[in-house]
Amino acid sequence: MQMTQPASSAKQAVFAGGCFWCMEAPFAELDGVIDVVSGYTGGTVPNPSYKQVCSGTTGHFEAVQVTYDPGRVTYSELLDVFWASIDPTDPGGQFCDRGQQYHPAVFVDGPEQRIIAEISRAALDASGVFAAPVATQILDAKPFYPAEDYHQDYYLQQPERYCAYKQSSGRAGFLHSVWGTEKGAATTYSVPDDAELRSRLSSTQYDVAVRGGTEPPFDNEYWNNKAEGVYVDVVTGQPLFSSQAKYDSGTGWPSFTSPIAPGLLVYTIDSSLGETRVKVSSRLAGTHLGHVFADGPAPHGLRFCMNSSSLRFVPAPTADL
Repeated sequence: MQMTQPASSAKQAVFAGGCFWCMEAPFAELDGVIDVVSGYTGGTVPNPSYKQVCSGTTGHFEAVQVTYDPGRVTYSELLDVFWASIDPTDPGGQFCDRGQQYHPAVFVDGPEQRIIAEISRAALDASGVFAAPVATQILDAKPFYPAEDYHQDYYLQQPERYCAYKQSSGRAGFLHSVWGTEKGAATTYSVPDDAELRSRLSSTQYDVAVRGGTEPPFDNEYWNNKAEGVYVDVVTGQPLFSSQAKYDSGTGWPSFTSPIAPGLLVYTIDSSLGETRVKVSSRLAGTHLGHVFADGPAPHGLRFCMNSSSLRFVPAPTADL
């Protein structure tokens, strides 16, 4: 077995989510993913075998290495798929598989992936989807060794065994109980074309939401809004934030501790001002919303600093969720 290297135009991400048989399919079906390889990482033994890793003495995790086109899918979106494929609150293994080799983890390659992974994990924890705290580790990447050929594309090579194992392990039932059969109502919201946006949005809204501008602090519509309701994407109308998560950050922009649900936002690195910040966009329309910072209130420590121009407030009595 050889360590794999990404193509020059692609990037790679590594996720450990228990048995790798169940971790290939969720990523492989995602637009923008080039390849998914099952393998071993995190340990000290070079070129380990499946038998060695199963012994629990190598320090390796079963993991998948995802090669993707960052122009078509973001690292943040890969993280959303990862969280929706595991039990992130169980640090001791995944479902029926116990032991160090089955621990869940995100292996980050450099500070940019680490920042995005930490924000994504904290936002998931703050969402309240899980009663228990999110306990998945974020670890520095180590050499990745592909598993034996018979483990690759197991969901395609052995579809009946794959489905039976996913059911009997408890994974399928758990994921259904948490996420249901549909992973997003985003399809009920449409994205207008540019001509419609120009006619419907004010010049300030268009500059901020579409062109990525920033409105002035303390001189925008919602920075001091204390009414109950939801804040929706100004482009699509999709609910993104609740007034229950809004707080006074003292910055002059509407600030929230968390989005209304996981999977609605995309996080990317923004170095436009000579410093590393995390830009927040809506996943469905790519609407520029603002930035998220790790200086928010306890317990999760996030401050979603949003632009009023990218949002529309729907008061609680008429909010249609």
